Amino acid sequence: MNRVTPVLATALGALVLAALPARAADTGGSGAHLAHRESYGTKATYEPGQSARSYQRPPAGFTPVLTESVSRHGSRSASDGEDADLILALWDKAEAAGQLTRKGREFGPKVRALQAAMAKIGYGNLSGRGKEEIQDTAVRTAERLPSLFARIARDGEKIDVVSSGQVRATDSADLYAGALAEADPALAPLIGATRTDKDLLYFHKADGGAAYRDYLANDRRLADTLAKITDRPRTHQAADSVLRRLFQDAFVARLSSADRVAAARAVYNLYAIAPAMSEESPGGEGWGMQRYLSTADAAWFGYLSDAEDFYEKGPGFADSDITYKMADVLLDDFFRKAEAERSGTGTLGAELRFTHAEEIIPLAALLGLPGSTEPVTAARPYTYASNPWRGASVAPLASNIQWDVYEKNGRFLVRMLYNEQETSFKAACTPIAQGSTFYDLDELERCFGRG
Repeated sequence: MNRVTPVLATALGALVLAALPARAADTGGSGAHLAHRESYGTKATYEPGQSARSYQRPPAGFTPVLTESVSRHGSRSASDGEDADLILALWDKAEAAGQLTRKGREFGPKVRALQAAMAKIGYGNLSGRGKEEIQDTAVRTAERLPSLFARIARDGEKIDVVSSGQVRATDSADLYAGALAEADPALAPLIGATRTDKDLLYFHKADGGAAYRDYLANDRRLADTLAKITDRPRTHQAADSVLRRLFQDAFVARLSSADRVAAARAVYNLYAIAPAMSEESPGGEGWGMQRYLSTADAAWFGYLSDAEDFYEKGPGFADSDITYKMADVLLDDFFRKAEAERSGTGTLGAELRFTHAEEIIPLAALLGLPGSTEPVTAARPYTYASNPWRGASVAPLASNIQWDVYEKNGRFLVRMLYNEQETSFKAACTPIAQGSTFYDLDELERCFGRG
């Protein structure tokens, strides 16, 4: 079930480039989509960032006493059928008028098949690939920390499982827990039933996100910035390029500029979600949606998607923390679980949380994780050239942040994995030794201003 791990080449998380082949998501088995991974934005499918064989060993004598994580749900179908409905309505008109190109004639049936596959599993629900992503991550966690899970089973410690309450997050939680129990049946009676905590794992829609929701709805600077980014000549050029692959020039010319952009973005959205649905494709070979956008056009629409996520969920504007401050409730929970273990009041061996991009992205900014450290100003807006933030590396489907807590003679260390890649805490935090990925819990409390 485990996939081949790609090599990540990141400069502060700027760009994910896969140097080794992985199972193709939507390329007929070639894996070539990974060369353009960033064009999928936060719909990029998951691959672990590092082989566990290359993880640093803990200092001598330190043993794992707790692991805790927060994971985005696995790959899923589209949230609804609007994109397919929009482009198919246009396709039907073009077909009736004899205005389809050669690629356009094959496009309609392919979209209808993809739409049917998504409707079959349910819009917004986990796909076959998404289920495997979550189960594989659970198996790798068990393999990474065999002594911890043996201790949990021996001492009867609890494994707490909590979700946002949304179906895809709860399903992910249940699948992860099930995979752990399958890996070691002795864990099964110790894994609690998945519980819901909306304040913790759906905070953008909970009471703590009220100010944030007001920002999305009413902030004039946000609206103006996104409008300025989107309404560029390049957007209209890309839209025309996409549509002319499918429809005759005369048909495209009759559409308004706004309708062209909306239709092209619908094509892009289907392109972006198709890898997540690879196992539901005929023969499991992928949907081939990359045939209908050039690499350059996919990259442009990927940038527009990333820009929206950057300003609405990520580092955003330099003079405001409205997009990520609310993630403090989740960071606080990470600290509280580790501190309870240190104080001897903890009863857990593992804390497993399951959520959404709307929570992972702000938490990454709050933690100062690679790629999420640079907000922008009006004078220097978000561009790929000037900012390392990429949705495909910050919060792909099934993305995760994990803390492994180690102890020796009352001293507690924390090692963080980000998408299963060993990751340093922010620069203000000092590791136990230069180049180490292990940090004293006391030091993390200091540099994050706790207590």
